[in-house]
Amino acid sequence: MSAASGADEVLVAVDVGTSGARAAAFDLAGRPVGQARRPYPTLIPRTGWAEQDAASWRRSAVSALSALIRSLSPGRPVLAIGLTGQCPTVVPVGRRGEPLRPAIIYRDNRATTAAAALRDRFGAADLHARTGHVPTAFHLAAKIGWIRSSEPSVFAAARQFLEPSEYVALALTGEARTDWTIAGASALFDISRRAWAADLLAALDLDPGRLAVPGPSWSVAGELRPALARRLGLHRAVPVIVGAADSLACALGAGVTAPGPVSEMAGSSTCLNSVVAEPPADLDISVYASPARAAGYMTETGINTAGEAVDWVASLGYGGRAGRPRAADYARLDREAAAVPAGADGLLFIPVLGDGERDDPDLRGTATGLSLRHGRAAWARATMEGVALGMRTLVDVLGRDGAAVTELRVSGQAASLRSWNQIKADVLGIPVRRVPGDATAAGVAILAGLGVGAYATADEAVAAACHPDEPVWPDPANREVYEALRDRYLAVLASGLVRVPQPDPGR
Repeated sequence: MSAASGADEVLVAVDVGTSGARAAAFDLAGRPVGQARRPYPTLIPRTGWAEQDAASWRRSAVSALSALIRSLSPGRPVLAIGLTGQCPTVVPVGRRGEPLRPAIIYRDNRATTAAAALRDRFGAADLHARTGHVPTAFHLAAKIGWIRSSEPSVFAAARQFLEPSEYVALALTGEARTDWTIAGASALFDISRRAWAADLLAALDLDPGRLAVPGPSWSVAGELRPALARRLGLHRAVPVIVGAADSLACALGAGVTAPGPVSEMAGSSTCLNSVVAEPPADLDISVYASPARAAGYMTETGINTAGEAVDWVASLGYGGRAGRPRAADYARLDREAAAVPAGADGLLFIPVLGDGERDDPDLRGTATGLSLRHGRAAWARATMEGVALGMRTLVDVLGRDGAAVTELRVSGQAASLRSWNQIKADVLGIPVRRVPGDATAAGVAILAGLGVGAYATADEAVAAACHPDEPVWPDPANREVYEALRDRYLAVLASGLVRVPQPDPGR
């Protein structure tokens, strides 16, 4: 840790997430010292679509940042601000940085045709070897391709195509800069060369100037605009660090810096991340440049509506008249689900609730084994089990090349649900360790600290700041139940009954 750092200095993380923007402050020992959050909605104007108002990202991020700084002790210095956010999500912006249309978020599945065109032109294996991804409607490349073909006037008018954290970086500093991991989510970024792939950009009539400038996750985007700094009550120049994609920042904050442990960012969606020395060739595994080192890589697989599925059940069954579950409602859901035996009394729920999955836009949710004897507690447990079974298939994919998966480190809002942590341990057959606090924000704060020299290495920062709980061990008594339930889960997926072809996205 830098000897010049003051004991009262804080590092701030700004997370432009799916359900809202958060700002969180940490001292240099990794202890949280404050947080503020501002929500915003997701709009679903058509089947398979999911959009947000990008202007709300800026308003909510600045409002949360302002509230956080007001909550700190007067005069407490902010050493740096780091950024993260949902991705791959894109908004085209004009010459003054104004949004030209609603942002298309990661779980939007309209761009299937554009994704197929890229795969046909360049080949799935070649694209994966170069970018770490096989483009689907999930990726930025396909989303920009859809705008190009379906909204040509918007495409032509767009000065840049930005992700949420890049858009907020532009608002805070006047510079649209990004890091290797967020750039990697585009499927247009060469992860070995750490640069935009010129031929892939050319296929979309893009030049690099229409995308944010990429660099390491600890690089400085710029300084906070002087007028904004004064408005926030900050009286010295504050560097803004580009940070990393939310799931990879979460992995760093959870202490996943070497092979073995897998990080689960248990938020609205679930992302599973692990460290590898070299990119695996398995096309089912996405690969990113390391957020913590100049060399090395991280893998990722994920589920679009994991936490949102439990939120949905909590809202319908536990949220009262307002339909907005509170902490007490989640606690009640957790207790009731824990009282239901493993297997949810025969109820199997496949909670694909976002009109498609990131690797299969036609997939939909379903329930089997439903009976009048099932109440809300069975639904809650079946939802948790369904997500865990989906995670089991992803963990199996991560281990296909022989890499040992030793434990799951879970962080985020859903990490507080004890019954779900036990279900995950039982279904996955590995110990589950909760990482207290907000691992995503903690990871971003670590990157901010690296960017200004407060930490010498990521390992030093993690050792000081990351302290996972004791492990939750698999219960051998539930192994047979969950192996049988997994067979049912895979049989339902294979049946074709949960597939609904995407409608023509049209214009």
